[in-house]
Amino acid sequence: MSMKNRFIILVDLASDSEHLIQFAYNWSKNIGADMLLLHNTVVMLPALTPYESKKNLTKMANREALDQLRRLAGTVLPNVMSVGFFASEKPLVAELRKFLRGPFNNLVFLGLSKKGLLEKLFIGSEAVKVIDGIDNLIVAVPLNPECCSPETVHVAVQKSNPLNIIDFNKFLNFRKESIKNLVFFSVLETGDDWHDADKYLKDLTQLYSDRYSATSEMYKAQSGFQDLKRIILSKKDDFIVVQRGSRMFLDQIFRKFLINDLVYEGNIPLVILP
Repeated sequence: MSMKNRFIILVDLASDSEHLIQFAYNWSKNIGADMLLLHNTVVMLPALTPYESKKNLTKMANREALDQLRRLAGTVLPNVMSVGFFASEKPLVAELRKFLRGPFNNLVFLGLSKKGLLEKLFIGSEAVKVIDGIDNLIVAVPLNPECCSPETVHVAVQKSNPLNIIDFNKFLNFRKESIKNLVFFSVLETGDDWHDADKYLKDLTQLYSDRYSATSEMYKAQSGFQDLKRIILSKKDDFIVVQRGSRMFLDQIFRKFLINDLVYEGNIPLVILP
C-alpha cells in the first residue's frame, strides 16, 4: 500500500504567508496531498519569570498562534479541505523531525517573502537550520512565483557531489505529469575537468531520456552566469533543483547568483534535495 502524500508548510505569522499556502494548495490538488500548517512560536519572557507563569504564557501564545493559523488558512483554503495545524515553542527542527517520521511522503515548504530573507536563507536564518537539520525534500517559494505547475526543471549538478537520485525521483513523482523537460547543468570554474563534467551530465540525461525530454548544458563560472540567467528567466514554467552540499549551494559567489539572480529576480521556486 502506497503512503499518503503530505505537504508540511512552515508558516511565519509575522510575514506574508498567504502566497506560500496558496502555492502549496494549488500543487496539492494535483496529487491529493494532505496539508499541515506548522508554526514555531517565539515567546519573549524576562529571565526571572516564574516557571508556572512561563508555562501558562507559552500555552496562551501557542493557542493564539493556532487561532491565527486557522484564520489564515480560512482566507486561502476551501472549507471542504482537511488541514492540520500545529504550533510549538520548541526548536523547529526537532518538532519537524517528529512529523517527518510519520507514515507519509512528506514535502516541506518554506516561504521567501523578501529579498533580505532570500539572502539569509543560506547565511544563518531559521530556514538554513531546517535545510541543514532534516533529510527531506524542501521547496523554497518566493513571494510571487511565476509557476506552480512547471513543464521544465533546471537541475544544478556537480560530479564531485552526485545528484541524490532517490530524492530527485521523489520530487518528480510529486509533480506527476506536469514536467516535460529536464535540463541538467553544471557551472564550472578554471581547473575543473570539463570532460568528466560533460560525461556525468550525459549519463544523467540518458538515465531520464525514456520518460522526459532530457538535455544538458555546461557554463563557465562568472562569464556564463548571464547566459544561464537569460535562459532560465525567459521561461515562466520553470523550477530550479539544487543538491544540498553542492558548490551551487555552498560557494558564496554561486549562492548569490542562485538566490539573487534566479530565485529572487525570476520568482522561481527552488527545490533543495537532501
